Amino acid sequence: MAAAYDREDGLAPAPPPHAADAYDPNYVPDSVKTFVVHLYRHIRDKNVYEIHQMYEGGFQRLSDRLFRDAPWPSAEAVAPYCDGDHVFLLLYRELWYRHAHARLSPLTAAHRAESWTNYCDLFGVVLHGVVNMQLPNQWLWDMVDEFVYQFQSFCQYRAKLKNKTEDELQQLKQFDKAWNVYGVLNYLQALVEKSMITQILEREKEGLEQFTATDGYDYEGGSNVLKVLGYYSMIGLLRIHCLLGDYHTGLKCLAPIDLNQQGVYTIVIGSHISTIYHYGFAKLMMRRYVDATREFNKILLYILKYKQYHQKSPQYDQILKKNEQMYALLAICLSLCPQNKLIDENVSTQLKEKYNDKMTKMQRYDDEAYAAYDELFSYACPKFITPSPPVLDQPLTNYNQDAYRLQLKLFLYEVKQQQLLSGIRSYLKLYSTITIGKLAQYMEVDEATLRSILMTYKHKMHAVDSDGKIVSSADFDFYIVEDVIHIVESKPTKSHGDYFLRQILKFEEMIGELEKVQFD
Repeated sequence: MAAAYDREDGLAPAPPPHAADAYDPNYVPDSVKTFVVHLYRHIRDKNVYEIHQMYEGGFQRLSDRLFRDAPWPSAEAVAPYCDGDHVFLLLYRELWYRHAHARLSPLTAAHRAESWTNYCDLFGVVLHGVVNMQLPNQWLWDMVDEFVYQFQSFCQYRAKLKNKTEDELQQLKQFDKAWNVYGVLNYLQALVEKSMITQILEREKEGLEQFTATDGYDYEGGSNVLKVLGYYSMIGLLRIHCLLGDYHTGLKCLAPIDLNQQGVYTIVIGSHISTIYHYGFAKLMMRRYVDATREFNKILLYILKYKQYHQKSPQYDQILKKNEQMYALLAICLSLCPQNKLIDENVSTQLKEKYNDKMTKMQRYDDEAYAAYDELFSYACPKFITPSPPVLDQPLTNYNQDAYRLQLKLFLYEVKQQQLLSGIRSYLKLYSTITIGKLAQYMEVDEATLRSILMTYKHKMHAVDSDGKIVSSADFDFYIVEDVIHIVESKPTKSHGDYFLRQILKFEEMIGELEKVQFD
């Protein structure tokens, strides 16, 4: 069916592009009729492959060709081409509002509130109805991702009060219940609980369930929608809690997903990147630099290898942006807590090309270093939000940057505290043992102050992991016995197995090439 659809789409005469002010919501071009008819049929038939082709390809092509600066036809207008199916029209509206958020500006509070209502209805059907669909993971991920994005966008919009018109202020009052933070969190949490995804992942660890192996699909004729939405909702909750500055709760929400194993989150590259970006950022803010560095290194290496395969993807620009932001976050991690043994050579080369000068500055802990930390954090951090609605009776001001300023202040306060430790690491790396008196003399402080600095360093380089254990982030440790500091440098464990596997793969490739030559 996809081939027929492509032919009709390609040959249908394109009407003149609608200007936004001349938009007729009831006009449905022939190619859109064809798109809706085929998409509805494939969803009814549970033909995931064809749905994915139309969702990723057809919808984007039509949006670029016919609706570059105008909305799609209204759901009411396309209803005759899908038998007026209620659930299909909820899915269509989800695409409609997503396209509007991406292409149209400015969006009114009414549009944003209508999108919220549609998500409530759609998730309500999934939670309380019998959903008999198989939808592509890409669509289900985009659904959760867009839900969180529109919540974030609405919080930013209503926090910019200074230049709002009287009509806009009236709309904010009228739609004051839309995108309520508790409602957003409750829907995502309800999807997690109703889907029983936590129990499914536990059963998978015991070998009693096939969730990752089937990519979350139900090949026995059931539905993947609730399970996969529940799975992606855990990532959505991590993202929201990061936007709110509650990193501990965010990581707790993600805990059922084992990042050390392949999972459904890695199937969709947008999901993979969003998960690691927010996970790494939360770890950074909780001073768990080793975990953050390890995950940033893995995902940056992955993007380096595979980004060329996503050049035609609608998410490609977002992939590149997050890639750059994660390099900046990695530069911060390594400046606060050097861990070069965890970094792949290719990632290290890219990092040096991008941030070598700034990292040199940040390791000095002077005013220039402080400015560099400020710049990189501001560039790479999420767009923090203030979840509470504004008080519209007070003098109207913009407070959309308040949450960001607070997080920046807390981060720079942490950096400032670590300025007290300037020099201590470089001295300790030079010795295996040194007396407190001698080190105090080198650092030009008294012994009491040095002991305080040493304890501060111990504190800053240790964090509490997910299991409540205290773990070290430093690449060396020390202890004091009778006024003598003993330095213990951690030695990397050599992974001989990985080395031999790489050599075996190289030899297999060479043998394959030789066999081709002999065959020719």
